[in-house]
Amino acid sequence: MSLLPHQIELLSPARDAAIGIEAVNHGADAVYIGGPAFGARAGAGNDIRELERLISHAHRFHSRVFITLNTILRDDELEGARQMAWQVYNAGADALIIQDMGLLEIDLPPIQLHASTQTDIRTPEKARFLQDAGLSQIVLARELTVPQIAAVRAATDPQRCAIEFFIHGALCVAYSGQCFISHAQTGRSANRGDCSQACRLPYQVTDAQGRIVAHDKHVLSMKDNNQSDNLRALIDAGVRSFKIEGRYKDMGYVKNITAHYRKLLDEILDEREAS
Repeated sequence: MSLLPHQIELLSPARDAAIGIEAVNHGADAVYIGGPAFGARAGAGNDIRELERLISHAHRFHSRVFITLNTILRDDELEGARQMAWQVYNAGADALIIQDMGLLEIDLPPIQLHASTQTDIRTPEKARFLQDAGLSQIVLARELTVPQIAAVRAATDPQRCAIEFFIHGALCVAYSGQCFISHAQTGRSANRGDCSQACRLPYQVTDAQGRIVAHDKHVLSMKDNNQSDNLRALIDAGVRSFKIEGRYKDMGYVKNITAHYRKLLDEILDEREAS
């Protein structure tokens, strides 16, 4: 079932089924998790049996489970991706999170499709294209301002496509899906789920004369995202799914951050019901 225009969703990450179950227990309305392959976090895959365990628990509490199938695919991987899509659908998954639009041309099951952060949605035009392509939920680029988010909402149909936005977690120095540092340095592609996180390393920076201006500094490593104080503005701009980053995070992190935002969102919902 799609997210209705008046509904608010807290979307939490899970590296594995155990973490996903605890995310639900701590207030997540939905959980996103990697499947057996083709996820943008190569080290966070899960077999079908583990997904079934999480899905069974989540559905008991009316929470949804989204499976990441969000790498760029080679032609020889399309059949494997198709088979995986049907496997997770038969396991009860509620949506696939995708990047590669080639998936729209293959025999997919009747499952909801969500746009991955790797699709780099920064404009109303791109958001409308993805909506018209049949995606029912799209996550906007983390870099967008509140007015830019509102412009995307105004250009799309809330009955057809829900707006998702990252509210907590790591920030890339580049737009998601558009960073090639890892591939250039190591041959490991972020769009294939194998980012080397070169932006987290210390660097020595020199000017045009060769003078050192930064020594052993993390010049490309961004501070983490925290939108705790901006939830009301994001709701008013049209965001309906509030996403926590962190499919590599441990259970303690996911439990605490999920509970934190569950409390904040519930307070806002209570305020607005009373007004």
